[in-house]
Amino acid sequence: MIRRIPILPTLIVLIAAGIMIRLGFWQLDRLHQKEALLARYAAAESMSSEVAWPRDAAAAGNALYRRSRVTCESVSGISARAGENRAGDGGMAHVATCLLAGGGEAKVVLGWSRSPVSPDWRGGEVSGTVAPGPRLVADPPLAGLEANARPDPANIPNNHLSYAVQWFLFALTALTIYALALRKRLSA
Repeated sequence: MIRRIPILPTLIVLIAAGIMIRLGFWQLDRLHQKEALLARYAAAESMSSEVAWPRDAAAAGNALYRRSRVTCESVSGISARAGENRAGDGGMAHVATCLLAGGGEAKVVLGWSRSPVSPDWRGGEVSGTVAPGPRLVADPPLAGLEANARPDPANIPNNHLSYAVQWFLFALTALTIYALALRKRLSA
């Protein structure tokens, strides 16, 4: 009896493998995009001129890792989040939500301490580095706190090469398993 290759399962496996391969190439494209973004952020770190505090998402993307300043008219709240100081010690980063003149708000990382108890800070002029969020990491620190770790674009992961390899391996695995199943079926 002659065995035939099953058409529908073969098509499904080939389409799935094709999708996985396409996803692998997409991750390679993302790798190059992320490398360009990280290079732009690294260049921004060395720029000495200040930028205006970003008022929208597009402006925030262009201001990341640049120096900026805000005037905090009033503080609507201060919270403590896990953070590091410049020495790499773990503790609490104290983040104030500042209301700005003319509307809007800004998250300001006032500084670092070991205590989760928020300092009493009522606002004022703040200068520092724009970090993702966006948030302004105060430099110098405020409210008697220690300096927070500086925002560093090197901390942004770029895992796209490993994701691409995973997708290619998934496709190879699916094709190999299907080829073995076909061989067993056809030899039986």
